[in-house]
Amino acid sequence: MSDKSIDEPVRSPRTSTTTRCPPLDRLNAEVPMTTVGDPSPASAPPVRSTALLTALVLAVAGYQINATMLAPALPNVIDSLETTSGAGGLAQTLFFLFSAIGQVTLARLSDHVGRRRMLQVTLVIALVGELICVLAPNIELFIIGRSLQGVSAATFTLAYLTLHESLSPQKFGRSLGIITAVNGGIAGVDTIIGGSVADSVGFRGIFLITALITVIALVAVQFWVPAGGTSAGRMDWTGAALLGVGLTGILLALNEGSSWGWSSVPTLALLVGGVLALALFAVAQRRDRNAIIDTSVLASRAGWPLLLTTIFTLAGVFGMLNFTIPLLTQNSGAGYGLSATMSALLYLTPASALGVIAAPLVGHFGPRIGWHRSVLIGAVGTAAALVPLVLAPQSPAITFVALAALGITYTGYMLTALTGLAVALAPEDKPGSLPGLNGACFGIGASLGIAVAASAVTAASGGGPPTASAFHAALWTAGGFVALALVTALLIKTPQSEKN
Repeated sequence: MSDKSIDEPVRSPRTSTTTRCPPLDRLNAEVPMTTVGDPSPASAPPVRSTALLTALVLAVAGYQINATMLAPALPNVIDSLETTSGAGGLAQTLFFLFSAIGQVTLARLSDHVGRRRMLQVTLVIALVGELICVLAPNIELFIIGRSLQGVSAATFTLAYLTLHESLSPQKFGRSLGIITAVNGGIAGVDTIIGGSVADSVGFRGIFLITALITVIALVAVQFWVPAGGTSAGRMDWTGAALLGVGLTGILLALNEGSSWGWSSVPTLALLVGGVLALALFAVAQRRDRNAIIDTSVLASRAGWPLLLTTIFTLAGVFGMLNFTIPLLTQNSGAGYGLSATMSALLYLTPASALGVIAAPLVGHFGPRIGWHRSVLIGAVGTAAALVPLVLAPQSPAITFVALAALGITYTGYMLTALTGLAVALAPEDKPGSLPGLNGACFGIGASLGIAVAASAVTAASGGGPPTASAFHAALWTAGGFVALALVTALLIKTPQSEKN
């Protein structure tokens, strides 16, 4: 396959999950695709990589816009549906909860039914959720709609797997960077548009926009995405159920613990129930040959250090960017006293915009220098960028520079490299397992980071208005998580293909 034009055709796998990308010294050769039960791979229709990437960007954009555009419209949701901030927060909690569950279960299910079919199912579920939110007369139906939309987070893992199976390592890296850039937001413009739509026509307009994008994505996926390989065996529904229950219990407890009380009966019941479900899940996975997660991989340095690095990285940076920084910059007493719009424009949009630029570049160089090395570079850079922010949070200029740097090191480098490494380390017979679980760890880390940051601010403020020391304490927790991510990144196993 020539690297001179991204439009050159590549053969799409139809039924095999064991097809891997060629070694780096064959980047300019056509990728041979093998099939199961089809002696003529050449009979598979060619796929244009530009069209493939366009379809996948549309597919993931629906989820990402659902995740980001609604944030400034939450007050409008609460007012329009005559509900409370707690109920509005629960809708967001369940959105990210189901995104974590969908990443694991649907990615693994696609190993059996094919990538394209699973993408279509996921997009249809998202479309139903969007239409429910458009028509929702009350918060209860709105929460159901948001939960269904959260499932569509699986489009990211499905996109990564599809690209990995269809493109050479070099083209996969560049395409991965573009998809990851969408995962970081659309240069901050999406949140600004969300606020504008909420002010003009209300929150329902946001879901009309995302529904239209989802419909377009469905059409593009049908015509431009290959069916993808399927493997023998059956789906491990018992494991999927136990994993879903376990993640639900733990993530709900982490998200609601600060409001319910960390020692309250509901919080402890969710935590204990979640841990027990995950323990049963681990036992069941050892006994099932079709297990969702290969426990031997989790127990090895190809699994647990990668997943912990993802969790710690997201906990440190996501919690800081999406909780501490908005409060710090908008607080008139202990912070900078900015409006919500100015806070977003000065301290969130630059990081998002730089991430959109950096992620494709990281994807381009990732296959050349190795995904493992890229993760280490991102981990060191993220830690270095966070140091001045932790040490001098009361300086608007230092905060601006530090957050802009995180747009490159975190949004650009870490998010792209962690995803690329998860795909590279996935077992040959279960390519959707590790990427799916790593995708779920994004949601787990984000929930953990927000929960810990919120608890730090509340505890340091003594239950009163946030103080400068409270914001400082929250930033120190972010720094602690990022430091842990750096340690676990050093423990990740180097993929066999990069050991040369």
